[in-house]
Amino acid sequence: MAANTPQLLTREVPPRAAWALEQAGHTPLLARLFAARGVREPLELDDGLARLLPPESLLGATAAAQLLADAILAGERICLVADYDCDGATACVVALRGLALLGAKPEQLGYVVPDRAVHGYGLTPAIVELALPQRPQVLMTVDNGIASIAGVAHAKALGLKVLVTDHHLPALIDGQIVLPEADAIVNPNQPACSFESKNLAGVGVAFYVLLALRSELRRRGAFDAASQPKLDGLLDLVALGTVADVVKLDANNRRLVAQGLKRMRAGRVQPGVQALFTAAGRDCSRATGFDLGFALGPRINAAGRLSDMTLGIECLLSDEPSRALELAKQLDAINRERREIEADMKEQAEAKLDHIMSLLDGEPPAALCLFEADFHEGVVGIIASRLKDRVHRPTFVFAQGADGQLKGSGRSIPGFHLRDALDLVSKRQPELLKKFGGHAMAAGCTLADPRSFAAFNQALQAVAAEWLDAAALTRTLRTDGPLSPEFFTPDTVRSLDAQVWGQAFEAPLFCDQVDVISQRIVGERHLKLRIRQAGVLRDAIWFSHIDPVPESGRMAYRLSLDEYQGQQRVQMIVEALV
Repeated sequence: MAANTPQLLTREVPPRAAWALEQAGHTPLLARLFAARGVREPLELDDGLARLLPPESLLGATAAAQLLADAILAGERICLVADYDCDGATACVVALRGLALLGAKPEQLGYVVPDRAVHGYGLTPAIVELALPQRPQVLMTVDNGIASIAGVAHAKALGLKVLVTDHHLPALIDGQIVLPEADAIVNPNQPACSFESKNLAGVGVAFYVLLALRSELRRRGAFDAASQPKLDGLLDLVALGTVADVVKLDANNRRLVAQGLKRMRAGRVQPGVQALFTAAGRDCSRATGFDLGFALGPRINAAGRLSDMTLGIECLLSDEPSRALELAKQLDAINRERREIEADMKEQAEAKLDHIMSLLDGEPPAALCLFEADFHEGVVGIIASRLKDRVHRPTFVFAQGADGQLKGSGRSIPGFHLRDALDLVSKRQPELLKKFGGHAMAAGCTLADPRSFAAFNQALQAVAAEWLDAAALTRTLRTDGPLSPEFFTPDTVRSLDAQVWGQAFEAPLFCDQVDVISQRIVGERHLKLRIRQAGVLRDAIWFSHIDPVPESGRMAYRLSLDEYQGQQRVQMIVEALV
């Protein structure tokens, strides 16, 4: 089986769980889908704010709240240090808006965000220096800082208080976890934190810090429960950052996203979020997780990839709709430029991949590493993701930065923890990686210069050969089995679209035996199919696929609504046909 031909597996549906969900009022189809994704009792699907995990269970949240309350009441200036992706931008805006709601004066608040090409990632000593003209007394990181040992030390040496809020994994030095010497650290993935959800995005951590701060200020008598500021107006931003960062949608994250989507559909959104919907040609009143992950998120991310994330932050900070729309249109233009760069880079990368596979009799290597001198470092992560999807192998793509160093971004497959793999590489060749960090499925690293690329390629290949077996190297698609003909209705699609799907809580993917009646290329890039399923003729489309398919087979597909001249019809979106 070729690496990009998936094995289709049907999810198991525990009958007792499905029955319990039906008894709680869910439709049989939704009960089946939820049970197949691990939901065992109806309370797990309760998306009410009262069901959120309590902020006091998040290690460091109380200390952070005390630090921020002291700073606000003393009139101290707080400077946020953001990250240059959508999670970092939304976390920055949530923190700035939330601190203002909780009593911080405008002159007390400021922010800095690194330039990807100039400063790199995280709270570095250079970023501390960048913040100094704002005369801060407190530096608060959002979506970064847990591995910023030197940057925090530099800030402390200058007499600044440092609050780290992050969700990434801590630094490993000589095999030991090392935390920065900050005044407070809030991160569900730090040692000894008992918070049940380890999957909070950076924006989720920032929101939880605000909840803890509100409790602390209430305890100090700043307001009572009846008059306390409402923070739920920030949940559209929390939902956007959470989905865009592709963190696992456990029950707690699903509640955060569900609450944000409800506010979007009701029109209770930040002007910047509404402007992004408009610029993307999407309807905010029908917002879905797909909109956040594939329309709004990429437009914010484009600023950090090609330009300056200040543009994205200012769009989300703006309270003036016309100004927000102007900035959203700029982000849309940058995103179009990003797509053009991505298309050129993808063509080059696939040509190199084809050459590598030709040397290996058509099979991809255990891990894929590519470098091209003219690659754009802001887009290498997207290319790594595209190639990973094609060959189902851990993939790193490198570009050369202005300083001559190679900046690599990697994407992985289940069963291969990318950050741990980099840690092993660094142990075996201590001088090879200048720095590295990330998660199980996405990570980054820096090499000294192009001469280091071959050594890195060889080292990662060795780890992959040791860790990955035939089962891990076989791409699988987990499906929800056949879908009865009575469910092919617009109401079914609308019902599915109203739910919160995402990473580790995947959108429904059905699978049926079909006969292919006709197939043709449309738009030069997509395969349009006419198929017979359970005796019924239906239309299907396979986006970004032009290779002919067999006359029959098992088809994995999603459902969508195709609207034309005011009419809605159900369309099958093909994911695989084997």
